[in-house]
Amino acid sequence: MEMAIKREYSRCRVYWFFMVSMMILMVTAGSVQVATAAGVRFRMLGRHVEMDNGIVTVTLLNPEGSVSGIRFNGIDNLMLLNANETDRGYWDLVWINKQEEGGVFDIIEGTEFRVIRNDEEQVELSFTRTWNSSLAGTRVPLNIDKRFVMLRDSPGFYSYAIYDRPRGWPGFRLSQTRLTFKLRPDKFQFAVVDDTRHKLMPMPEDLKFPRGTTLAYKEATLLKNPTNPALKGTVSGRQVPTFGGEQRLERAWVDLQRPPTGFWLITPSQEFRSGGPLKQELTSHTGPTTLAVFQSSHNAGDPLEPNFQKGEPWKKVYGPVFFYLNRAQRGVGAPPPYPSLWDDAKRQASQEVGKWPYSFPASPDFQQANQRGAVHGRLLVRDKYLNGGAAVPAASAHIGLAQPGVAGSWQTECKGYQFWTRAGSDGSFSIRNVRTGTYNLYAFVPGYMGDYRYSASITIIPGGNISLREGQGDLVFEPPRNGPTLWEIGIPDRQALEFFVPDPNRQFFNPFLNTSTNDRIRQYGLWDRYSEVYPSGDPVYVVGRSDYRRDWFFAHVNRRTADEKCVASTRQIKFTALNGRVRPGNYTIWFAIASFHYANIQIRLNNPSGRPILSRSLGGGGNTIARHGLHGLEQFFSATFQSSLLLPGVNTLFITQTKTDGPFLGFHYDYIRLEGPPMNYIEVPFLARKDLDAMVRRMEREAFSVDGGEQQHHGGAQLLRVPVLAADNRGGDLAGVEAGQRVRARVPVAGGPDRRPRPPRLTRRIRRGVLEPAGAAGRLPLLHGRPHHPPPRAPHLQ
Repeated sequence: MEMAIKREYSRCRVYWFFMVSMMILMVTAGSVQVATAAGVRFRMLGRHVEMDNGIVTVTLLNPEGSVSGIRFNGIDNLMLLNANETDRGYWDLVWINKQEEGGVFDIIEGTEFRVIRNDEEQVELSFTRTWNSSLAGTRVPLNIDKRFVMLRDSPGFYSYAIYDRPRGWPGFRLSQTRLTFKLRPDKFQFAVVDDTRHKLMPMPEDLKFPRGTTLAYKEATLLKNPTNPALKGTVSGRQVPTFGGEQRLERAWVDLQRPPTGFWLITPSQEFRSGGPLKQELTSHTGPTTLAVFQSSHNAGDPLEPNFQKGEPWKKVYGPVFFYLNRAQRGVGAPPPYPSLWDDAKRQASQEVGKWPYSFPASPDFQQANQRGAVHGRLLVRDKYLNGGAAVPAASAHIGLAQPGVAGSWQTECKGYQFWTRAGSDGSFSIRNVRTGTYNLYAFVPGYMGDYRYSASITIIPGGNISLREGQGDLVFEPPRNGPTLWEIGIPDRQALEFFVPDPNRQFFNPFLNTSTNDRIRQYGLWDRYSEVYPSGDPVYVVGRSDYRRDWFFAHVNRRTADEKCVASTRQIKFTALNGRVRPGNYTIWFAIASFHYANIQIRLNNPSGRPILSRSLGGGGNTIARHGLHGLEQFFSATFQSSLLLPGVNTLFITQTKTDGPFLGFHYDYIRLEGPPMNYIEVPFLARKDLDAMVRRMEREAFSVDGGEQQHHGGAQLLRVPVLAADNRGGDLAGVEAGQRVRARVPVAGGPDRRPRPPRLTRRIRRGVLEPAGAAGRLPLLHGRPHHPPPRAPHLQ
């Protein structure tokens, strides 16, 4: 009996173990399925070579190194079937011969094939193309080694390349280089850029007449009779919107049909890209085509094209990047395929970032983790007219290492490597996994204009960990400044999103872009909306009354006339002197431009036809107005003028962009600031009540007063430069100790405590040294955009 009970108990244990195991499998079985495999296999198949790990199979041409096939998830080939095998997945570049005009498009086809590694853990293949003098003028003077890598149990494959030009070779310009994959349009029709930008895309034939009509530039098409009727009447671009330089999961095409499949591009590091952390790139074409862009002048122009002089040596490793493939669960009760594929791809991207620098690349030109170094430190910001002149943490600053140059040169540095990070709330930073070499440290801080550069060069050695200091303290960035802020428009953050961005013309709406987010600036045709929003003339901005979130158009563009011609537009900024008094001295007007395209800016004061106080050519090539870029190359500059040019009443600044050769010429605004003559006091911005009270108490303890007598301060005899609050400070003035005034202690050095009444507490916050105005006309208020608010929606055209 006892034995029978034990046997029954044993059977029950087995039964429940089986049931619990099945339940665990059902719960843990996610919506994304990835197979497992025993190892990686390599095969020679005549004109083709193949890598296969049991999950994905990649077929390449031998010796060209073009990807002709990708087999995954039961689909024989994900690549474009009706294209030539050399025109499906390939590395390409555009180069410009020094002796000729125009770029040459070149698909990089290898001439020699080698197996670098072949075992169950990894297969790495090399396809090389070499240059010699007999090819001068017909092929770019570069030796190129393309690598493709597959790892065990990895649902995807990697690719990287080594570009090399020895000393003595001819010069040329490298306009662009990238890795291109053309997928099957009958399957991959759903595009994903980020959490908010994802939708069904048109077919390639929809972008051609008669299904579509090309608009103001060739990349934009109005869909009139698309294969998918839901897209009728919308605008689609051949080049899909750009990604930011800090984005890792850059772009994907998803097949929502059965079996649901995702093809994702993951870039775990940006070290091999040019232009810094804000550089924007194109990620794909309608086709569907995925682009891993390593070097281009998009949104920046010619300065982002490496220009190699005759004899100049150069070598650079581009990549590796990871092409990740996943599949969604099928069957009744399975979740929608897109969200599950997207969430899984984001998890994979996070894992790839954590693995950087990769340990598997076999090329000695790719440095492993133990061959790299690190830099850390703390950055502060000191503006003598802010925060009482004290240095404050550079919270959220972009801090990076790039090739030696001047402050801000990282924007156009495009031959070496760059390594960027964000500072913490206390300004501390750490830049890890830096390749060996000599660099400068650069930084820029949101909310402050200008660029920082550490004074000394930094040499990274394997295993080095450098702590940066200036003297005995932290690094200190002093933004450009000549005098106290009188007024400002915008936020110095290197983009134009805080300004007025109108809703698009309903006729040219792009549903791919969410108009409730920052994507509204990417809608088609906003340059023409300027003339529609302001039909009777250019807008006038009144300091103290206008709000740049509603009243300052984000870009300075040309006005389109009734006969379709472009004419220059002139903005006006009206402001009045404080209390009707112009303080003598030099004034400075600062401009920060977020991007530009063949623009010329002229600034005049109080005379629209007079001599400009500032005239500057901004160059061009970025084309951010047409390409809907958020930002390009930042420029900031200033003009100083005498107080004799100012009127005691209303003053007007006239801002004109003079080039009128087309609708895309102009620039994006970032920030404008007018500074008064230098003053011998320190401004105190953004003081909370408790901070203001503490400042008043501290001033009383130090016992300063302003009068015409001699100065005494604990027996000293020095002229002090501190802020002093006037006792009748109700209207918003901040009295400063003027140059030449004497400051005397209220309390005798040997005397008792001061029993005179304290100054009254102020009831309003201080902003930039002057209290917010009470609304009195004729005053010169200090306006600032902080705290940030999303820009308001523009009025719809009826």
